[in-house]
Amino acid sequence: MYTLYGTQSSGSCIVEIALQRCGVPWQQVDASPWGDAAGMEALGQINPLRQIPTLQLPDGSVLTESAAILIHLGLEYPDSGLLSGNRAQIIRGLVYIAANCYSAITIIDYPQRFLDDADETVQAQLIAGTQQKLHQTWQVFAEQFAGQLFTPQGLPNALGIMAAAVSRWEGVRDVLQHSHPTCAQALAQVDGDPQVAAVFAWHWPDWPGQ
Repeated sequence: MYTLYGTQSSGSCIVEIALQRCGVPWQQVDASPWGDAAGMEALGQINPLRQIPTLQLPDGSVLTESAAILIHLGLEYPDSGLLSGNRAQIIRGLVYIAANCYSAITIIDYPQRFLDDADETVQAQLIAGTQQKLHQTWQVFAEQFAGQLFTPQGLPNALGIMAAAVSRWEGVRDVLQHSHPTCAQALAQVDGDPQVAAVFAWHWPDWPGQ
């Protein structure tokens, strides 16, 4: 049994979809900085950074970092198709999102972690600058990876799933719709996959088109 630590409207949706694709038994522990204290206490016992998603494997070992979790599951369960396609580019894209996009969102959401006691004006400047950089980073992603989001059979692979989820934050989809409509269309196609759509509808019930 896999145990996933995460919560609604978070990146844990990425791992939920991956676990479903792998066809393995799993359970979820609700854990988030803004949620139940008991869940965070349990998470802290296995992940000192208390970041979600965190996945505890059936043997009791722990995986953190969404990209690492997806790569592991894709290798462990090749029939899932998570790494089906150009594997080298899928892995490159997963790490690209983790290093460049996910990290920027952390700064936008929690500027005080990086500025200590800076006043609200300085924090707002950091947020605005980081958001601009985030949008630029996604435009580079669109140019490099838009054709790598699906398996040869047309199912979203791990990169498609992660990109569709993380691009739902900070106005990224609107930016891509104007600058790289082909990529925006590909992400919308991932959204429409029945398995992805069901998970996303629970995480973002108010998202347009849900």
